[in-house]
Amino acid sequence: MSPNRRAFLKSSLAASTLVSMGAHTVPGFLSRSARAASAGSANGRVLVVVQLLGGNDGLNTVVPHGLEGYPRNRRALRLAPGAIHKITKEIGLHPSMGQMAKLHEDGRLSVIQGVGYPNPDRSHFRSMEIWETARVENGALETGWLGRAVDALPTKAGDDFRAVQIGTRSLALALKAKRTEIPSVASLEQFRLQLSGSDSDRRAERDALDQIARLDRDANDPLLGFMRRSTLSAYDSSKRLEQLAPASADSKYPTYGLAKRLELIAQIIKAGFGTRIFYTSLDGFDTHANQLGTHAALLNELSDSIAAFHADLASAGESDRVALMTFSEFGRRVRENASLGTDHGAAAPVLVVGPVAKPGLVGEHPSLDDLDDGDLKHHTDFRRVYAELLENWLGCPGAPVLGTGFDPLPLLRKA
Repeated sequence: MSPNRRAFLKSSLAASTLVSMGAHTVPGFLSRSARAASAGSANGRVLVVVQLLGGNDGLNTVVPHGLEGYPRNRRALRLAPGAIHKITKEIGLHPSMGQMAKLHEDGRLSVIQGVGYPNPDRSHFRSMEIWETARVENGALETGWLGRAVDALPTKAGDDFRAVQIGTRSLALALKAKRTEIPSVASLEQFRLQLSGSDSDRRAERDALDQIARLDRDANDPLLGFMRRSTLSAYDSSKRLEQLAPASADSKYPTYGLAKRLELIAQIIKAGFGTRIFYTSLDGFDTHANQLGTHAALLNELSDSIAAFHADLASAGESDRVALMTFSEFGRRVRENASLGTDHGAAAPVLVVGPVAKPGLVGEHPSLDDLDDGDLKHHTDFRRVYAELLENWLGCPGAPVLGTGFDPLPLLRKA
């Protein structure tokens, strides 16, 4: 290697350390990013997970308005049958979920009833750990089910990040991986190439990156060749990310926080990045008191945000390769409490939006009379839902991630 080239490489390496993504250093992020076509997954299937933090009241989300036990246990919190969006003559969606009801009418929503796990735990921390690691035994793994899936997905140099969390909370345990770095970002700005120093310094650094990207391949210079490929990948991805314009003033998304997070996810999907898994959350579901108004507002945000996201993807011709799942760490107890709220429970519904195989209800509603210490009994292990999303959607073997014995629950249309 000539002295000039060596000096150029040294200065370019120094410049590359100035790239950052929030609190994370981005050379690793951007150097693994390349054109989605080269990543081979631009047309691959995408999973979006929305976690409902706090324990969503499934009984007032997917409402058994026609079952005798509902009004008996929900006197103050009973929802008027006439306002419920009917799925069947006995079961319907909360009145605030009108947009989700339209997705059901369009054949894009499945409602899996009675989802849970054996010996349910009513602790937020412990039950979240179980759902996020997909392990019920004590001493749960330090990795999450999606983190293990990302580790198992085939990758090669230049691939985009396989998973990204969108939001301000720390990285969810579900995304903790052993061999893969998964970022958690709050805004598009955290994805963009950021160079430090004065305007002239930044111009010089960009010039250096441009020069490396334009270098001819040199089979006799493997170090420089590696640097060139990494820089080209990094710079190419940063430019593509910078081209993602912020949401326009005439955005069709509502102004909710969840809607804006889903809008950013849609931007990245439509831009052709190879990210396969997106994760975000909506907080506030721990409704021990005065539940009616709070819960209605949360479900309205959830429903309107997901509907806007689906409509955005549909208009871009992307909706058939994106599946969205919602889950919460547990449901609420069947009987309301004295504070006009509900306490921690067990089984609850899981919602899946996208190219579903069977729109509407999946499985029977749990009995409102045959209870487990006041809680609904589950009939579908949540890991069967995960197995479907892993094996038949993402193309990732389920057993290494979830353990054996969890047959995929048929939910989504096959390719």
